[in-house]
Amino acid sequence: MEKSITDRLDTLKSEIERHNFNYYVLDNPAVSDYDYDMLMQELKKIEEEYPELADKNSPSQRVGGVALNKYDKVIHKVQMGSLQDVFSFEQVEAFIEKCRNAVNSPLFVVEPKIDGLSVSLEYINGEFVRGSTRGDGFTGEDVTNNLKTIKTVPLRLKRAVPFLEVRGEVYMPRASFAELIKRQDENGEEKAKNPRNAAAGSLRQKNPLIAAERKLDIFVFNIQQIEGETLSSHKESLDFLNILGFKVVPDYILTDNTDEIRMRIEYTDKTRDKYDFDIDGIVVKVDDFTHRNELGSTAKTPKWAVAYKYPPEEKETTLLDIEVNVGRTGAITPVAVFETITLAGTSVSRAVLHNQEFITEKDIRIGDRILVRKSGEIIPEVLKSVSHKENSIPYLLPGYCPVCGSKAVRDGDEAALRCPNSQCPEQLKQSIIHFASKGAMNIEGMGEAVVTSLLENNLIESVADIYTLTEEKLVSLERFGKKSAENLINAIEKSKDSPLDKVIYGIGIRNIGQGAAKLLCDKFGSIEGIIKASAEEISSIDGFGGVMSENVSNAFKDEKLFNLIELLRKRGVKMEYEAAERNDSRFEGMTFVITGTLPGIKRDEAKELIEKYGGKVSGSVSKKTSYVLAGEDAGSKLTKAQELGIKIINKDELFNMINL
Repeated sequence: MEKSITDRLDTLKSEIERHNFNYYVLDNPAVSDYDYDMLMQELKKIEEEYPELADKNSPSQRVGGVALNKYDKVIHKVQMGSLQDVFSFEQVEAFIEKCRNAVNSPLFVVEPKIDGLSVSLEYINGEFVRGSTRGDGFTGEDVTNNLKTIKTVPLRLKRAVPFLEVRGEVYMPRASFAELIKRQDENGEEKAKNPRNAAAGSLRQKNPLIAAERKLDIFVFNIQQIEGETLSSHKESLDFLNILGFKVVPDYILTDNTDEIRMRIEYTDKTRDKYDFDIDGIVVKVDDFTHRNELGSTAKTPKWAVAYKYPPEEKETTLLDIEVNVGRTGAITPVAVFETITLAGTSVSRAVLHNQEFITEKDIRIGDRILVRKSGEIIPEVLKSVSHKENSIPYLLPGYCPVCGSKAVRDGDEAALRCPNSQCPEQLKQSIIHFASKGAMNIEGMGEAVVTSLLENNLIESVADIYTLTEEKLVSLERFGKKSAENLINAIEKSKDSPLDKVIYGIGIRNIGQGAAKLLCDKFGSIEGIIKASAEEISSIDGFGGVMSENVSNAFKDEKLFNLIELLRKRGVKMEYEAAERNDSRFEGMTFVITGTLPGIKRDEAKELIEKYGGKVSGSVSKKTSYVLAGEDAGSKLTKAQELGIKIINKDELFNMINL
């Protein structure tokens, strides 16, 4: 093999690792994303052509390995112990005095306590060889492949230390947590409670691809074992870890001053919103290793460190009002409106109160001083009533719709109340907004403000009336000029040619989303076929449960919905279902599921492409699924496909299947 190949390979690895360090650790990228991608592509190409040069710690192997059925146990030679928690500065001060009485003039390192989970990283001759969870402190689990997906875990150190074991804290940045919550909400999954729990669950994913999509991060804060180097203090070790290429715990200080320690604790508490990660306390450690040996440890915790724990971020405010909102399905939802407070770096003034049971259990009354928490959560919640306003009375939701006055009803065992009046003005407004939305009829320019104006000026009374609008009617409204009126009319005309599944989704049958609407059309082929179908026939569709089937069947038994369909037809909305035009039938009998973001092509475009070749696109993975087309940030569908052993393809592989 030519030496130039191995030299180029080494150069590429070194360059990419340097760029990773600049980008992920220093937050100071030195090249463009494109140039970085080109380096990575060149590296992968050489590794593919010369597999004998394969290196498990190559930058190309950040997401490597295979899904595991179990994790191997790892015995920690140096115990990954816990610290003594304290909850007042008086306790911190007592700890400092004990140390001063036991050793001569101790210095202390004060550092933030990252709210994550502890892991061990082991290196031999500078190469990452194993990573494990803390477990019970004595025995953890091998999660090496998942830790490799964290871009700030160096796979190769800047200095080839013979042996090194470090301890770090894996966490999920708040931005990553927000992305995860959004994906889980879109997929109908149970949402993670907070970033720490999400990080823990992500690190224990059996497939590294899932761990990678969660975009975890790490701060390293301790050396457990080291050979080939002699270090005498904690501060020296943190500086050394930084030189080796680790992302070290930030904003630490070295001091012997009690007042400075107090000020650091108070300052960090006041400013922790500025960080993109959760901090749940401050750790105070004796710096000198000789002093630590003199102080010793108890059976559970070292005597040379304490962790001051901040209370969860909770703030009091005054409950000004309880609004009662009505959604397009009639659900009546109470919402707390309170004096604005700042939580987790954002201004908060509203929180959902769920239902009457929630309000009664916490005895929440208008005028109360209430306690609100965000603590890493995306959605604020009311924890409790702190005190009642004088002469306040318990709050009861109205037994009627606050908009139309209809008597509220409860469906079955549901906790929520509903307005049963399908002609309720608020339900009507929300249903029209939904009908015009991008996922349904995609009438550009018909948002909430326009719909509200149309209703207030009696220009529409139902979704069918959208198709009676004219430019002359629109220009009579304050917000419309000739051009904007013309644009909206054009968008309305264009929507008449929307596929039938968009119409089905737009009319708003409970529990029927875009994917389910398409499956209905695929199964029955026409609006007439769907209307005539029994609940039993509908339930035969892969992905439909009993509730969804009953909802569809019952919806079309409603004379009002039947009349709406006919009125839409008369006003030009297409009610015929046209299957995707096929180039050939190579995907006949195959079911695809698309998940994640596909590079260079929208998911709707990929779906149309598959259907053109006779394939079916489903919204859920099952044993009947033929292929899962996965892109970036693929979620639970990818996990399920891997568990079922279903073939997973990317965009390029799909294109190869149809010779594009």
